[in-house]
Amino acid sequence: MADQFDLECRNVVKKFDDFTAVDDISLAIPKGSFFSILGPSGCGKTTLLRMLAGFQAPTSGDILIKGASVLGVPPNRRPVNMVFQHLALFPMMNVAENVAYGLKRRGVNKATIAQKVNETLARVGLPDSGPKQISQLSGGQKQRIAIARCLVLDPAVLLLDEPLGALDLKLREHMKVELKQLQHEIGTTFVYITHDQSEALVMSDQVAVMNAGRFEQVGAPQDLYYNPQTAFVAGFVGESNRWHGVVGGGNEHQVEINLAAGGKVVAKRDANAALKDGQAVDVFVRPEAIAIDGEGAVDNTLSAKVENVLFNGAASSLQVRETTTGHEMTVALPQTGAFASVKAGDNINLSWSFEQTRCFAASDSGATA
Repeated sequence: MADQFDLECRNVVKKFDDFTAVDDISLAIPKGSFFSILGPSGCGKTTLLRMLAGFQAPTSGDILIKGASVLGVPPNRRPVNMVFQHLALFPMMNVAENVAYGLKRRGVNKATIAQKVNETLARVGLPDSGPKQISQLSGGQKQRIAIARCLVLDPAVLLLDEPLGALDLKLREHMKVELKQLQHEIGTTFVYITHDQSEALVMSDQVAVMNAGRFEQVGAPQDLYYNPQTAFVAGFVGESNRWHGVVGGGNEHQVEINLAAGGKVVAKRDANAALKDGQAVDVFVRPEAIAIDGEGAVDNTLSAKVENVLFNGAASSLQVRETTTGHEMTVALPQTGAFASVKAGDNINLSWSFEQTRCFAASDSGATA
């Protein structure tokens, strides 16, 4: 049933002269979900969002909202609304007038406007703020008013273009939780654009990781983190230690890799990655998968020297240099107290499981955060 999806893209392509900004994107977003498009600057995510909103037309492909194509439908006639990074609230109007603006443009009568504005302000948790001036609001309150101004128009889909980018770090962390809760309560489908992996992972039901105009992988945050399907996803989502090497044998479950810097590691053989002996590969291991001084599995072991202790409470880590090859690594520092005395200059032993080691055919595109 087509109408189970609030938003669909079918083979959408957008070209600017010889440059392909969006390259054959297809997606189907179920009703009432929080869907994020995550990728680095220049990957095409904002171009895709502008096509969903109607500000740009695709070169080819189709866009459907609630099962109906919106090709050729102008932005003001589409059942979508957009929240921008720089909120664009009108400073000369009070909160209620800002929220009412779109309804007035539509010619809705005053009594209905007043009722819908009050209902919508209550929905975003600011029921008594109608008479306030925009200048009286905090950053988080302005964010909610910008969303209320869109929600009052009953859109099928709310598009959000890096809306937390202008907020300070502490407020951004708070608003991640607020937005997730708000979307859950109101049930409107959110499509959220961001280059910040933490925002995408914390808030979303599904995340599409975008790179060079294409979706590398679409899945639940946990799936992207624990089961990346490409080198780009493994390097972009979360933190990883990365090596280059070549395949040197193995069996149906494991791949042995001779590292370019020297030494060997054993990695999990993914069913979808047909790797051959002698093939160049990129290897990824998460900092939290590595155990210190014999605390964990021993499929892979090495010794290292601590260069820096980066204390950050539960997110503390060690920067270390592998003894034989000089390879730099980051290792999570468990806050059990067992390693409270670790300091720069200490020699430590590291170990981790082959199942925590991912390898992919080497890519030239890199994976930068």
